[in-house]
Amino acid sequence: ARRLYTVMERVFEELSFNAPDRAGEQVSVDAAFVEHHLGDLSRSADLSRYVL
Repeated sequence: ARRLYTVMERVFEELSFNAPDRAGEQVSVDAAFVEHHLGDLSRSADLSRYVL
């Protein structure tokens, strides 16, 4: 669960921080959103460590 939490935290970190300023907006979380927000983690780390 900690590994999944790490990935989810990285994906939604910026969105969570800016959420109060974006009240009423819809955000679509798709593959591009996830790839953009995982960024360096997905390129530099072995993601198999996060998947059981």
